[in-house]
Amino acid sequence: MFIRVPRRPQAQHLRQNKQMFSGIIEEIGTVKSYDGETLTVRANRVLQDLEISQSIMIAGACLTVVAISKSSYTFTVETIPETRARTNFKELIPGNNVNLERALRYGDRVGGHMVQGHVDGVGTVQSIVEDTNSKLIVIEADQNIIISIVEKGFITVDGTSLTVVSRNDDTFSIAIIPHTLTHTTLNQLSKGSKVNLEVDMTAKYIAKLLEPYRNHFPN
Repeated sequence: MFIRVPRRPQAQHLRQNKQMFSGIIEEIGTVKSYDGETLTVRANRVLQDLEISQSIMIAGACLTVVAISKSSYTFTVETIPETRARTNFKELIPGNNVNLERALRYGDRVGGHMVQGHVDGVGTVQSIVEDTNSKLIVIEADQNIIISIVEKGFITVDGTSLTVVSRNDDTFSIAIIPHTLTHTTLNQLSKGSKVNLEVDMTAKYIAKLLEPYRNHFPN
């Protein structure tokens, strides 16, 4: 059975995106189709109680479910120009894997950190180094993202809540433990991979408040 609702105006999508996430990936989904606007993902676990008009985070981006097919184990979302401009979705093709997380319910335990699903921009993987029982990944990002990244603070990479190991003028590093590698798409990254980034909202707001005074402080 395939259920579909009419395309919603952009404003209604934005109202739906008041949901919050934790950055703890529930499942790795597979892109079934994407025409640059309508994205259909094959999944299993997240479909158990997913409903039309609910929000779901796909590779770090909060999107509204517009169709669900229980028989084919798929759900469908639509991407607006703002989403496509700020994410790596332009590179999505059928067969690609994507991290999935349903929106939190009030009272849920937050295992990661509070994530909005509002991608700030795309970073580029510069290097991946094996480090004892983890992988150290260095990611290059635009300055407007770097200024809001704090060492030992939180950052979301393709929807995954992670701790920043270090940060310099144009890159930051994260350490990925084996469990995270196994349960997310981060184990598929290589040098040059594009990843969706969302900085910690508290750091983002503080950086915005300090913006008018930044030129008054030495680097």
